[in-house]
Order: sequence, then C-alpha cells, then structure tokens
Amino acid sequence: MYNIVDNGIKYGLEDRNIHIRIIEYTIFLRVDILNEGIEIKEEEINKIFQRFYRGENVRDKEGLGIGLYLSREIIEGQGGYIQVESSSKQTRFSIFLPKDKK
Repeated sequence: MYNIVDNGIKYGLEDRNIHIRIIEYTIFLRVDILNEGIEIKEEEINKIFQRFYRGENVRDKEGLGIGLYLSREIIEGQGGYIQVESSSKQTRFSIFLPKDKK
C-alpha cells in the first residue's frame, strides 16, 4: 500500500493533497487512495500492473515500472484485488482486502 500512496504523491499535482479513505464492509475492507494529477488512460489501466511497464505520460518521472506489479502481487496474495479509475480530474486506486475471520 505504501507504493500506491507514494505513486499518488509522485504523480499528483504538487499543490494538491492525497486522500485516503477506508471503508469497512461485512467481509472486506476497501482502501481508496485518491489524487489529482496525471490521468491514466483507459487503455493503460491494465498495463500499469505489468512488470516494468511505464506509461508514456510518466516517463519523465523517476521509476522502474515494478512497484504496481509488486503491489498487486502482494494484494492478490492476501486474497484481495485492486481497481483503478482515472479521469482528467482524479485518479483512484481502490484496494479490497478480506477481513480476518475471527
């Protein structure tokens, strides 16, 4: 999750905040990380999770293109999943994690 927050800062507008929202549902938690910044085009949404993929509009930023790949692997390894929605105004990464059954 740290990597996704870090990306929100790195690719967000300098004078804007990152918003983190946690929503608890019956069987899972949802963590939303929102920023205002560089839009992720619809055709790139699935590609950004590929190992070493770097979007054309972020190649001037530092990075290797492995962070989101590893983040998704870890989230899915915990039984969760990740969704991305992006527009010219805002990008939201939503992480869904199963709640511990106690």
